[in-house]
Amino acid sequence: MAAEPPFSVRRLDQVVLRCARFEQTLAFYQEVLGCPLERSVEHIGLYQLRAGEALIDLIPLGSELGGDAAPDISLRNLEHFCLRVELEDWSHLRNHLQQHDVEWMEPQRRYGADGFGMSVYIQDPEGNTVELKTGDDT
Repeated sequence: MAAEPPFSVRRLDQVVLRCARFEQTLAFYQEVLGCPLERSVEHIGLYQLRAGEALIDLIPLGSELGGDAAPDISLRNLEHFCLRVELEDWSHLRNHLQQHDVEWMEPQRRYGADGFGMSVYIQDPEGNTVELKTGDDT
């Protein structure tokens, strides 16, 4: 029998994304998803955006952290990540995304860390799929 780890996981702290289209991706997370830039360490290529209690780190290719090779979409092992959102009206979200030329599909009921809720999938400029999920079925 395996030993129990000497720690307990409390929450996801950060997601780190390498970016071939850094400027567009930074604008997407700031303007479309409302994640403010909290910290940047430009000399190594680290840009940290606040997403609720977690961070989304963007690392541009060509930087010290990002390296030079572009991410190969066929080799990615991240299917998507989910941001839990507070939302009063899905039509407001649809209009906001349309203003930024972000495609979306109609909300569907899905299960996540807070139980069932309605969610949509969108893609960032790097091709990463981001799920936006409410905590209830409305």
